[in-house]
Amino acid sequence: MTPRHGRCPATALYGHLHGDAMPALYEELREQHGPVAPVTVAPGIRAWLVLGHRELLQLTRQEQDFSHDPRHWTLLREGRVPPDSPILPMVGWRPALLYADGQQHRRMRAAVSDALAGINGHELRRSVRATAEGLIASFAGRREADLVPHYARRLPMQAITGVLGLDERTGQRFVQAIAGMVVGNADSANANRRLATILRAVIEKKRRSPGQDITSALLHHPAELTDDEVLHNLVVMFVAGNQTTVNWIATTLRILLCDPAFRSSLSGGHLSVDDALDLVLWRFPPTQNFPARYAIRDVEFGGQYIRAGDMLVLGLAAANADPAVLPANGGPIAGNRSHLAFGAGPHTCPAQDPARLITRTAVDTIRHRLPDLELAVPETELSWISSPWTKGLAALPVRFTDPQLPLAPVAAHAAPQPTAPQTGDLR
Repeated sequence: MTPRHGRCPATALYGHLHGDAMPALYEELREQHGPVAPVTVAPGIRAWLVLGHRELLQLTRQEQDFSHDPRHWTLLREGRVPPDSPILPMVGWRPALLYADGQQHRRMRAAVSDALAGINGHELRRSVRATAEGLIASFAGRREADLVPHYARRLPMQAITGVLGLDERTGQRFVQAIAGMVVGNADSANANRRLATILRAVIEKKRRSPGQDITSALLHHPAELTDDEVLHNLVVMFVAGNQTTVNWIATTLRILLCDPAFRSSLSGGHLSVDDALDLVLWRFPPTQNFPARYAIRDVEFGGQYIRAGDMLVLGLAAANADPAVLPANGGPIAGNRSHLAFGAGPHTCPAQDPARLITRTAVDTIRHRLPDLELAVPETELSWISSPWTKGLAALPVRFTDPQLPLAPVAAHAAPQPTAPQTGDLR
């Protein structure tokens, strides 16, 4: 393919575009532009969306051509990104592993990976199950619920804020600020500031009085992260661990409710819960598009002429649907984990194991406690979050008649604290 040197008209990934419309859009872009397409991610903010599976792997692995550091971004360097731009909280530079290359990235990733490896997976599983039982019991008497706010949002929040060392009230404020930051609207910058205020207070407390939690582990790691580095790495960890897990849980439950063949395969034992979770990651990854890489030099890439300083967005969902990598029968096979839902290369998400554990436990628990669960509205009436980054449900109303609750009420345990790494705990 001859590289395109001109500036093609760009397609908007923001505004009224919601998650349910995204798959068709990706195929239109692929047909029109090939594996790399021009888009806008906010008013006046152009970028390239990488749609091809092979090209996305190349993008994530070739740090000599594509940097994680947004200070390479031409629009940012030239002051052409408004300070109140809804995209800035997601792509503005932070002293965190997501925005670093080379040795700086390896230093911070070592601290984050060690802190995550310290989570006791057996205790986390018990805690998540107990919390799930308690949440189900809280709405079981009504015989109806909205599984997004009543279950999918609350369960990861309680699990993850606990291992970060946040109390329940602080955790709720933290989650609200994160949600405001990632949605990509006019209030995103304010949410970003609220988030920083919350975390600085937590870090100051953990400096004075460390505990057995991830925040304390980061503060006292041999990598000697600064307070700012701890703050911003906590944000990255929570965004990776919470919002994606919320979407993963909600989407898996939606497919169980709306796809009889999927539900039958799982109930009949033809699919394990982990197989089902991987199929969801292939078809409906929790994060659709992930920012960003920045071209270090002019380069021909995916049939496009990319200029030094251009932004490239990882089209995770589009790359998973690339016909060049899908099996001949038209869909991914069970047990295939070559999807890109967690990214690829040196920056592959370090929180994917605890996220899988939480999601698996959440789905398994509600399947057994609410065996006759059904959707309370037609699937076409489900509402979606409008975001350039995620295909997330805004609501999942359900009804049921015969909840199978434990004989005695289940009290949620305190969130598990990190311990020495235990092989296999999180797998």
